[in-house]
Amino acid sequence: MTIHDGLRIVHAHGDRVTVTEPTTGVELFAYVYRPEAAWEAPKPYLHPVRTLKGDVVTDYRPNDHRWHKGLQLTASHLSGQNLWGGNSYVHGEGYLPLPERVGSMAHVGFDEVSAGGDRAVIAERLTWHPYTGELWADEERRIEVHDVDPAAGSWALTWTSAITNRRDEPLLFGSPTTAGRSNAGYTGLFWRGPRAFRDGRVIGPDAEGPGLMGSQSPWLAYSGEHDVTDGHATLVFAHAPENDHDGARGTHPAHWFVRNEPFAAVAPSWAFHDELELAPGDTLTRRYRVVVADGAWERDEIAKYLEEHPW
Repeated sequence: MTIHDGLRIVHAHGDRVTVTEPTTGVELFAYVYRPEAAWEAPKPYLHPVRTLKGDVVTDYRPNDHRWHKGLQLTASHLSGQNLWGGNSYVHGEGYLPLPERVGSMAHVGFDEVSAGGDRAVIAERLTWHPYTGELWADEERRIEVHDVDPAAGSWALTWTSAITNRRDEPLLFGSPTTAGRSNAGYTGLFWRGPRAFRDGRVIGPDAEGPGLMGSQSPWLAYSGEHDVTDGHATLVFAHAPENDHDGARGTHPAHWFVRNEPFAAVAPSWAFHDELELAPGDTLTRRYRVVVADGAWERDEIAKYLEEHPW
């Protein structure tokens, strides 16, 4: 256990890392990295994620998709494998139970688990595997908690993942949409909201509503109303400007996957309409920010916050 005057971080070895805000006593999230069911494509995830008031803003193993777990990095279609979990989409046949396609992202070790002041860092090494267990990729992941503001009722995390292809052939990142299913471009960083957030408000810089599915913009926000407790929460998802530029691979812009029915979900998809190819030895780096706020933020509040907290 490591305790500081600021954020508190506790590591239960082999299971999870939790980060707590000391003035409110709220556990902001648990980062769970223990192995789970093979059918669910085991991978680390954040759940429960809470606002500073203590309200939970993630779901875990919902009965419609057991492999949806809080906030996690996914790869729904990866060179014929499914590192998302559950049934695999096959064009013309729909979703099929194909366990031989379901892979995993395995925890290897932590390079840093620390807290000081209003920041906390979890730096982790992972390996990506197909069902048969070979090494397909290495990942260096860094999750930073910052800008914790009890007065404003908000806090933020930045998630950075650098994925290096360890195969002798390209890794092809895709989605159900690249495989033929319309408006199902989910892959990459994925948030599943609680059931109470169904029919929540989807807000973009210039428009709002679930019609933003497949659109491009630097940020997208989702507001929902809690069960049990009174009030709302807003989550703002932003992707760093450099995410759209992959050096020698050229431009590969992100598109938003977002739903508010039949469940709440947001993903800045890295392969919504087109596959992304990662050559042997090359590294794909993506950086995202998630702001967790109490209350139903309006568009101007979100824009002001992002302007005052630049990348």
